[in-house]
Formats: sequence, C-alpha cells, structure tokens
Amino acid sequence: MRKSVCRYGRITGTVLIFLLLQAAAVCAGDGERRMTVADAVRAALQDSHEINVQKNAALAKEKDIGIARSYLLPKVSFEERYLRTTNPGWAFMARLNQARIEQKDFNPDFLNQPDAINDYQSSLVVEQPLYIRKAFIGLDMSRTETEASEADLKRKKEEVAFQVVRASLAVVSAKAYARAAEEGVEEAREHLRVTEVRYKNGLSQYADVLRASTALTETRQRKIVADKNVSLSKRGLGLILATNDPVDIVDGTLELPFRDLSYYAKAAESRQDLKAAELRGENAKKNIQLAEAGYFPYLGIGGSYQFNDHNQPFGSEGRNWQVMTFLRWDLFDGTKREYERVKAKHLASQADEFLAAMRKGISFRIYEAHLNIDEARKNIELSREALKTAEEGRRLLKIRYENGLSPLADLLSAQASLEQARAGLVERDNAYRTALAALSYESGTILSDLKIEK
Repeated sequence: MRKSVCRYGRITGTVLIFLLLQAAAVCAGDGERRMTVADAVRAALQDSHEINVQKNAALAKEKDIGIARSYLLPKVSFEERYLRTTNPGWAFMARLNQARIEQKDFNPDFLNQPDAINDYQSSLVVEQPLYIRKAFIGLDMSRTETEASEADLKRKKEEVAFQVVRASLAVVSAKAYARAAEEGVEEAREHLRVTEVRYKNGLSQYADVLRASTALTETRQRKIVADKNVSLSKRGLGLILATNDPVDIVDGTLELPFRDLSYYAKAAESRQDLKAAELRGENAKKNIQLAEAGYFPYLGIGGSYQFNDHNQPFGSEGRNWQVMTFLRWDLFDGTKREYERVKAKHLASQADEFLAAMRKGISFRIYEAHLNIDEARKNIELSREALKTAEEGRRLLKIRYENGLSPLADLLSAQASLEQARAGLVERDNAYRTALAALSYESGTILSDLKIEK
C-alpha cells in the first residue's frame, strides 16, 4: 500500500511539474496567433470593438420604438398629498372630501374663520390617449431609424472586414519585404567575401572592401527596419481583432473575384450605408409631418379614484371617483410650429442632397477602384520583368567583377537595383490585392466575396 501511495505521489508530482512547465512556456511565448485572412475577418466580426460599439448603438435605437410606443399607452400614477390650512374654501372642501360635513360647519363664523385642518389625500389617476398624431408619426420614425441603425451595423461589419483584409495584406507584404531584405543581406555578404578574396590576392584595393562592408551594413539596417515592420503589422492586425497579441497570416493568398464594372455598379445600389441614408431621408420627410402634427388636437380619456382623511396618510374617511374625456388644442404657440415646419423642410432637402452626392461618390470610387485593379495588374507584370532583368544584370556584373572586368561600384549599383526591383514587386502585388478588396468594399460585396456571408 505504501509503495502504491508513493507511486501515485510521484505520478501526481510529474503531472503537476508538466502543467507548470506548459504554463511557463505559454507565459514565456509571444502569444502570437496564426490564422488565415478569412479566419481573421471572422474573428474581427465577433470581437471588434468598433462592431460592438455599433451593435450597442443599434440596440439602443431599437429601444426608441418602445419609448415612442409608450406615448400611446395608458399612464397610471399614484399621489399622496398632505395639506394643513385655515383657508375657508380649502378647509370646507377638505371636510367635504373627508365626508365629515355637519350642520355646525355651515355656521358663518365657523365658515369665515375655520380652525386649522389636516387633509391627507391619496389619488390614483389613469390617463389613456386616444389620438396623438405626433406619437403615431414618432413611432413610425423610430422604427425607420432602427432599421437604418441595423443597416449601419451591417456596413460597419463590411468596413471592419476591409480593415482586416488591408491589415492582413500589410502583414504578408511586410514578411515579403523582410524576405527580400534577408536575400539582400546574403548577397551583400557574398559581395564582401568576394571583395576580401580579391584584396588578399592583390586584385583590388582595400577601399573596395570598405565599400562592400558599408553596403552590407546598410542592407542589414534595412533588414532591421523590415523586421520591425513585420512585428508592427502583426500587432496592428491584432488591434483590429481586439487583442493585444500579434496576429500572423499563415495563408497570404487572397483570391477575390474580379468582375465587370456593371456588376459592381449594380451591387452598390444595395450598399447598407446607402440604404441607411435613404431611410434617414424618409425620416427627414416624416419630420415635416411631425412638425405639422402640432396643429392637431390631443384627445384622451382619464379617471381617478381619491381617498381623503384628516388623521393619517392613506386613510379613507372620504372616497370619490371621476371619469373624463378631454381634448387639448394648442391654438397659438408663438409661431413655434411654423418655424419647426420650415426647418424640417430644409433638413429634408439637405438629406436629398446628401443622398445624391453619396450615390455619385460611390459610383466614382467604384470606377476608380476598377481602374486601380487594371493598373496594378499591369504593374505586376512590369515589376516581374524588371526583377528578372535586375537579377540577370546583378549576376553578370558579379561575374565581371570577379574576373576584374567591372568595378565594384557597378556591382553595388546593380545590387541596389535588384533590391529595389524586389521591393517594387512586393509593393505592386500588395497594391493589386488591396485594390481588389477596395472594389469589393466599395460595392458592398466584400463579405460575400470572402465567403463570410452569402
């Protein structure tokens, strides 16, 4: 039994040590998350602070419907009052409400100079509106604004998806720049090695060794900057995903469809922010009706039940009730309604102008994004050709330098051209993929193109 206990203790201790080592490894690590572009978009749609802000705003707008509807529902209130007075009229009415009127209360001396009297009055009041034009219009407007807020939320999701795609492409490009910089460092080391060999053999001057060493240092500096940009781009992507951990993109391929311009122009007609603007334009016109509703009367019914007592709160010496129908009509309010109506008309015109400008702006940006894709695609081909020629030029000049047929300056110049061509290809490739994403975003199809939503 003792051996079993000892063996169990050793196993438990081993497991505990293993778990502690695992926890230490996690804490010691950088916490970097790795995912595809589509997974990053899904994570952002779930956790993004911007989306959560917009979601709460939409939920708050939805509650405005209940607030607007409450103006059409009955109002029930309870009130407890205390009164102590020697006012003849109030004193007599208090006794009357308390059901304590006697013959002596009609004595003129007592009526004119009553003793101080207490009155505890409890009232339950109910009021039900029957017709409030403003309330009906306000309820309709709150529903429309809620629908507009939901459209804003959908557009915010598209915006965040576009931000994630751009940040993901920035990570991919930064890593490509870093790889290109690393190749440049290796080639600069090779140049320095060749230069040192030639100097030892008496085929070149020591100045060439210094120049090659300087070129290597400059290339290593560019590699340091490239590595920093990789780390920064990963943290930037993590920020959009609402995390402090860096996020790496494991699959940099982003295959977005490229269609005719007419397809995107047609799809843009259903953009969510455009829909929200249209709905708010409708509300701007309804606001004119809301201002004109001030000319209409307010009709309702109501009633109350009342208790009165001269000794204690909530007492019931006297009880009474009443029901009523009422109509309130503001005949003159100092021209307030007139100014509200004119103001609403101007705001409706403003909404129309904003919507028209928005449509034209969307059309222009889609056209621009479509041209940018064509431009970027052509530039990629040119950048690939430039890279091939730069690689061949650097190879030939390296051979010529090794054979003493060209100066080191020509080789270093060719190397600089090669590094520039590599960076240019990375930049053009990033511009092409970003332009594709921008076109999907401007047309409102980015989530469906990413296969996130149908």
